[in-house]
Amino acid sequence: MLVYEIEGLIPVISKKAFVHETAVIIGDVIIEEGAYIGPHASIRGDFGRIIIGKNVNIQDCCVLHGYTDMDTIVEENGHIGHSAVLHSCHIKYNAMVGMGAIVMDGAIVGCNSIVGASSLVPGKMDIPDNHLAIGVPAKIKRELSNQEIDWKTDSTQSYIELTSRCLKDYSPCSPLDTLSADRDAQRFDMDYKPKNN
Repeated sequence: MLVYEIEGLIPVISKKAFVHETAVIIGDVIIEEGAYIGPHASIRGDFGRIIIGKNVNIQDCCVLHGYTDMDTIVEENGHIGHSAVLHSCHIKYNAMVGMGAIVMDGAIVGCNSIVGASSLVPGKMDIPDNHLAIGVPAKIKRELSNQEIDWKTDSTQSYIELTSRCLKDYSPCSPLDTLSADRDAQRFDMDYKPKNN
């Protein structure tokens, strides 16, 4: 990981979090245990504080930033999809921000809520708990079913498990130059564990 201090502010990263070596973490950033920070994520605490709670996943190419005196917060079990942008907003417990979505200054995404992929949540929008918001600009479409909330929770659980997998058995390597005959036996199963013959 690429970690930088600015004006004496050094990021705080739990040893029980996984931060990919290409992620950039700057300044007033707090990353709690169980968090997963994916490749090429940019988490810049060079103006406002950024707090990434327990078991949060910040996936590949996400950008987190904010203004002075406006913390950017992702609470426990938050799920931030590939290439999402969060700026001075508050993502509450077990909420999801879909791939490529943008959540702007002062916006609040309620507990268990989902922001659809590629949506734009405008500044100061308040998405209630357990709701779906989609569109540009995002509009609250409906309340989520228990089944949808369970699906979101299961998706986040897969990233909690990925954090453990990466902390235990993850290392740089050289690629193979040919495909082995038993490659199909090595696929990951639905429980995200390699299959063995």
